[in-house]
Amino acid sequence: MHPLTGTAADLVWLLPLLPLLGFFANGWLSLRGAVRSRVTAHPTRLDTEGSRHPQFTLVNVIGVGSVVAAFGVAVAVFAALAGAPDAAGPYVQTYGSWLPSGDLRVDWALQVDRLSMVMALIVTGVGALIHVFSVGYMADDPGYPRYFAYLNLFVFFMLTLVLGASYAVIFVGWEGVGLASYLLIGFWFSETRNADAGKKAFIVNRVGDFGFLLAMFLLWANLGTLDFREVAARVPTLAAGGGLVTAICLFLFLGAAGKSAQMPLYIWLPDAMAGPTPVSALIHAATMVTGGVYLVARSADLFAIAPAASLTVVVVGAVTAIFAAVIGLKQWDIKKVLAYSTVSQLGMMFVAVGSGAYVAGVFHLVTHAFFKALLFLGAGAVIHALHHGYHAVHDETSDAQDLRLMGGLRRRMPVTFALMWIATLAIAGVPPLAGFFSKDEILASVFRQAGGSTLAQASWLGIPGSVVLATAYVVLLVTALLTAVYMTRLMRYAFHGPSRVPGAAAAHVAESPWVMRGPLVVLGALTVGGGWLNLPALLPLGPVGTLEHWLAPVTGRGAAVLAAGAPALGHGTEQALVAVAVAVALAGIAIAWVVCRPDAVPAPDAPAPTSGFGYVLSNKFFVDEAIQALIVAPLVKVSRLVLWRGIDLGVLDALFVRGPGALTRGIGRAGARLQSGLVGTYVWVIAIAVLAVLALMLLMK
Repeated sequence: MHPLTGTAADLVWLLPLLPLLGFFANGWLSLRGAVRSRVTAHPTRLDTEGSRHPQFTLVNVIGVGSVVAAFGVAVAVFAALAGAPDAAGPYVQTYGSWLPSGDLRVDWALQVDRLSMVMALIVTGVGALIHVFSVGYMADDPGYPRYFAYLNLFVFFMLTLVLGASYAVIFVGWEGVGLASYLLIGFWFSETRNADAGKKAFIVNRVGDFGFLLAMFLLWANLGTLDFREVAARVPTLAAGGGLVTAICLFLFLGAAGKSAQMPLYIWLPDAMAGPTPVSALIHAATMVTGGVYLVARSADLFAIAPAASLTVVVVGAVTAIFAAVIGLKQWDIKKVLAYSTVSQLGMMFVAVGSGAYVAGVFHLVTHAFFKALLFLGAGAVIHALHHGYHAVHDETSDAQDLRLMGGLRRRMPVTFALMWIATLAIAGVPPLAGFFSKDEILASVFRQAGGSTLAQASWLGIPGSVVLATAYVVLLVTALLTAVYMTRLMRYAFHGPSRVPGAAAAHVAESPWVMRGPLVVLGALTVGGGWLNLPALLPLGPVGTLEHWLAPVTGRGAAVLAAGAPALGHGTEQALVAVAVAVALAGIAIAWVVCRPDAVPAPDAPAPTSGFGYVLSNKFFVDEAIQALIVAPLVKVSRLVLWRGIDLGVLDALFVRGPGALTRGIGRAGARLQSGLVGTYVWVIAIAVLAVLALMLLMK
């Protein structure tokens, strides 16, 4: 009997069930309101502020309460797991059979282990804070029940993803969060831009999902199972470094790259900022986009014996990290800056898990959930305040997300100002905030792996692994510098200097209500103290390596394989690495402070650069345009000429739709002509028919 039997771990099924019930309840309220709106001609967007949905309180109780309750269950399950011995292994609860087909058997099963519970706490904990924030941010929206129904649905699928006991169950959550994100990104679907952004996210993610499916097919065909425990047990039957395990891992990474917005599949995430800002905080900072990092960490045993695939993860992650950071330098939309920052930070996480530093990657995933959710919600508070200011003076044209129309907000929003600076220093890597510890651990791990580990001795397209890892370390340092620059630039333009808020709207800008500030304060505290989850031995300010010890039963074996032979870092080397990382962060802040002067911000209608590097950055390296020209446009052209006009209209429609119709009409016309009403004509027809029959009979004798 498993040690967790009879404990709170038996209630793990409540984790996804509670938000699912919230989805059904709020979905029913939304549908009921939609039916009534047809009778009362209720508008799609409220024209006046301060109005509340008739079921406002009930929606809050259901929507927020279900996720808060799920967080309580997650804490109870986590406590039970913490009391179990390290060697207990994963605790799997099976609730029924899903695919019992011949040798293939996939059960509806949830797995409680140390990695899944870290993710469950993040999803429910940060998710609950974002739900509370949404009460204030979305209060005036007529689609209030629908919004919380979608939000609850997302949490349900995300919990299914992180708790699934097999790749197949994870895939259900994987597809589900794609659906929920499509609904939330395009929540204000009456605006074409928002609807298109939702479709773009959904379609781009299908590319990655195709890779995930192929990986599952290969696993089933060669290992005969999709269950995590059985896959881990059968991994030794695969040839280490062979083509099969490399292909499996590359296809898994393709799925991860789609969900976690890595090159070249990152293009959906910046456009996803069209959704409500709390959606950006939940989906595109703390939960869904980290699903790919979770998948690689979950598959650590497979990636450990596929060094070429692991190095591919490192290369793609490093390229994505610096590429997105460079684009973030020139964005004026406050949410777009944070979007490209998210893409960049996800690249850093992939460098970590690709290099075998699974704990460092998960550690940065956790701290990133804290400070990036704080940044997004802080940006949401700014947007909310500016929107109210513009509404008060009936300004319908000014953009509440444009950094060029902000400035001086620290005097109007002191709490948001202070908390966002904490998050900015954290993401820049300034000690002793959470981002410093997790980012420094990634840099130190990659530096150490480059010194002679199993991964360093492998090669990637003929390039020694040591060179790949050393280059990735340098790229991450440059990325850290750029991160500090663009985040300080955001803060300088939004909160410092003179106010650039148009007209009299500035007088109406005020701090957000406490239902929105409260979650910011909690996330601020987590951003300050989150680094204590995995303190390095160099800075023993408390228990050292807590998260590393916690995750060792799940990721320790894979990490040990890839890190074998790596030299231990000396005390002096560690100090030097920390000093370099901190110096880079401070240098980035200083550069932005000097260069990005709030009194020199151009007006929104100022002409954009038409040449040079600034022109390239303003257009985001023309990646979207290149994809449109090289992939989308040719596909559309082939679809129209070949599939539509050639096959659909030319073959299918002609033979099976228009052809039978034309034949029937022709027979009808011939028959109509025979029915002339002239008796003489009928006699001649009968006579000819009789003669024809007689002639046929004579010929047959």
